[in-house]
Amino acid sequence: MPAKRIPMRKIKEILRLKYEAQLSHEKIARACGLSKGVIGKYVGLAEALGLGWPLPPGVDDAELERRLFPPRQAPSRFREPDYPAIHQELKRKGVTLQLLWSEYTDVDPASAYRYTAFCTHYRHWCARQRRSLRQVHLAGEKLFIDYCGPTVAVIDPTTGELRPAQIFVAVLGASNYTYVEATWTQGLPDWIGAHVRAFSFFGGVPALLVPDNVRAGVSKACRYEPQLNPTYADLAQHYGTAVLPTRPYKPRDKAKVEVAVQVVERWVLARLRHHSFFSLGELNHAIGALREALNDRPFKRLPGSRRSQFIALDRPALKPLPAQPYEYAEWKPVRVNIDYHIELDGHYYSVPHALVGQRVELRFTERTVEVLHRHQRVAVHMRSPRRGGYTTIAEHMPKSHQRHMSWTPGRFLNWARDIGPHTRQLVDHLLKHRPHPEHGYRSCLGLLNLVKRVGPERLEAACRRALALGAPTRHSVASILDKGLDRLPLPESNDETPAAPHPNVRGAHYYH
Repeated sequence: MPAKRIPMRKIKEILRLKYEAQLSHEKIARACGLSKGVIGKYVGLAEALGLGWPLPPGVDDAELERRLFPPRQAPSRFREPDYPAIHQELKRKGVTLQLLWSEYTDVDPASAYRYTAFCTHYRHWCARQRRSLRQVHLAGEKLFIDYCGPTVAVIDPTTGELRPAQIFVAVLGASNYTYVEATWTQGLPDWIGAHVRAFSFFGGVPALLVPDNVRAGVSKACRYEPQLNPTYADLAQHYGTAVLPTRPYKPRDKAKVEVAVQVVERWVLARLRHHSFFSLGELNHAIGALREALNDRPFKRLPGSRRSQFIALDRPALKPLPAQPYEYAEWKPVRVNIDYHIELDGHYYSVPHALVGQRVELRFTERTVEVLHRHQRVAVHMRSPRRGGYTTIAEHMPKSHQRHMSWTPGRFLNWARDIGPHTRQLVDHLLKHRPHPEHGYRSCLGLLNLVKRVGPERLEAACRRALALGAPTRHSVASILDKGLDRLPLPESNDETPAAPHPNVRGAHYYH
């Protein structure tokens, strides 16, 4: 039973909302109280007939209905072939339409189409099947990027070993202007470097980059939300462009570069098959000459060449290059350690202490290290090759740590000298009799802070007594002050003749 048709006024309303109001099928469906499938059906019928909005003059409801729903023709005396079966059979090697037509007529010659009509009906059937989107490439809009399947061998002049070189291809959509170069790998550094050189070759930047889902460009392929490699996204941001990866398993999305790759394989790589190359630079020099010839080669069915079309279409529409080319940078997620430092290649760089325990991102180049938290830069350092070393900015430290770091041996000695010579002598002893001067900072600070409690005169006297007793420590000085011994005269030295040396006599030094 045929499906119930909707009124002509509603069909016209659908066309008005589609072409005049420019609404989506979903919004039209809600406005008209219909399903999106019904909207798509009538819009498709109108597009097939070339109808838009407003309707052409003289097309009233009756004429619109006649065009959209023409009366069915009388049954034909010809027997329709099994088109799906024919389509499948043609995929077999050696099977032709002539052979299939012969088998079709053998069943009932009287009701069979002639060969020409048979082929025409089959082609019409094919045209009604799943349609491919014919892409219209605007000037300066898209740059399609991919690698060739075949590689080119480069000979190591020392060992004679063959090393394969990958062939990078980038083609502009509107003009087909093509860039080709050889790189050692398809890895991230070579991928980014090839892009930078391609932009320089074109003299500008397109609005969109359309790469295949190569690992260097796309971290996670997805039809709806692909995840770009952070370095690739950083390059796109630097050049003011956007990346639109092709859908996985949809080669028609990148038909432009697929054809360009095929052309490069036939017109560049095939011509190099008898040549030997001993360096990547030598190979790229040969590719460059053939690339120029390819871009100057006239089109067969269109006027001009790739170069002339590029000059006329793409070049005026490309965005200008930035002042500086992109500097290769890598990204690394890290967590801030308890000492407010992060680690990169064995070296430690400080970040603001408030970020301890937080996740941050490192963006590092050959010369610099940037630390970003929630996409905001919080620290930048010059990159250091010293493993195990620290690069610390004082402002990143807590206030208490900053005060500690502001102390130096010279500052302690100057403070002690202002109190008295014996105090300075004892401080010097504390600094020198430790594995590192910083180990004595706390003792010196504790010693000198006693001046706040007892005053400089008593502290100087206590230090003099501690030195005389051979006990130059902060603890000894504090004990002398607590017991008030600093107010007593120093014990007089013993001038008696020392006893003769004997193994049982230990001497005063034993008790120090």
